[in-house]
Amino acid sequence: MTSAATTGGYETKDRISARALVGWIVGVGVWLLPLIWIDTTTYLILTVAGLTMGMLLFLTASGFTLIFGLMDVLNLAHGAFFAWGAYAGFSTLGLLNAIGWVETGTVSQSIYSLLIVLAVALAVGAILGLILEQVIIRGVYGDHLKQILITMGASLIMAEIIRVVWGPNDEVTLVPAALVGSWDFFDVVINKFRATSIIIGVGVFVVMQLVLKKTKLGIIVRGGVENREMVQAMGYNVQRIFTGVFCAGTAFAAMGGVMWSLFKEQIYPDMGSENLIFALIIVIVGGMGSVTGSFLGAIMVGLAFNYVAFLVPKLALGVNILLMAIILLIKPTGLLGQD
Repeated sequence: MTSAATTGGYETKDRISARALVGWIVGVGVWLLPLIWIDTTTYLILTVAGLTMGMLLFLTASGFTLIFGLMDVLNLAHGAFFAWGAYAGFSTLGLLNAIGWVETGTVSQSIYSLLIVLAVALAVGAILGLILEQVIIRGVYGDHLKQILITMGASLIMAEIIRVVWGPNDEVTLVPAALVGSWDFFDVVINKFRATSIIIGVGVFVVMQLVLKKTKLGIIVRGGVENREMVQAMGYNVQRIFTGVFCAGTAFAAMGGVMWSLFKEQIYPDMGSENLIFALIIVIVGGMGSVTGSFLGAIMVGLAFNYVAFLVPKLALGVNILLMAIILLIKPTGLLGQD
């Protein structure tokens, strides 16, 4: 009997492993389907473009994952932080260009310019996030309806301030000279800034994983999400930690905004609201509170958008809604969400 039970147990494990393997094969194979209609070179170019878009969207969605997924705060002003980061970067690039570091700068000056712009965007996002959390969010923790209403109002106000300070018109964003142009690898053209975006996106993902899973701070944050009272009883100021997490989320949103503006080479006051939709889709697809899920979801959204935009342009926006619906039908909690 024991032998049979053991054998049955092994068979069950084998079946689970087989299903998982089949799932991964199918999951990877779906992204090869465009090869039926397009040539390999075009497919590789679209794939690089999709990965770039995915990494840029992840920068925004990662902040939303921290705020919504981990802290359960529906911050609909997240897109406004995205826009503020873009405009802060726009102004900073203008100042750096005045001293010759952007359009005519050397490779080192271009790298320094990018790092300075990212640092400014992170700082602006964190400071604005601190103000919003202290003044507005702190009083509505646990009340989703009030969070939606109050953050939606904050988003409109922040967008109007952008119009007052920078004007209502679209602006062209400067790109550091060393990041302009592309490389040609066996007829596959790879834009320099797109390659940089992929590196930065992966770097942010690795840092977030290390902080959340390998540091004491990460353990406290995850513990506070699971059982706030217990962590508070252990002597940790959970409110202060959650404020820090909220600021980190808005800082990542601002960083995503400046990277997106460099990618598109254009900014406008309402750009945040459009990207908020992508962030929501990515967090839902990846699973609430899962940084890894958001990372995979962002890649899937970026690839799907670029493949469909090339094959059937009119369906480009709708395909991500369809992707979200299919994944939720298969797994209602998202790719890596907790059941």
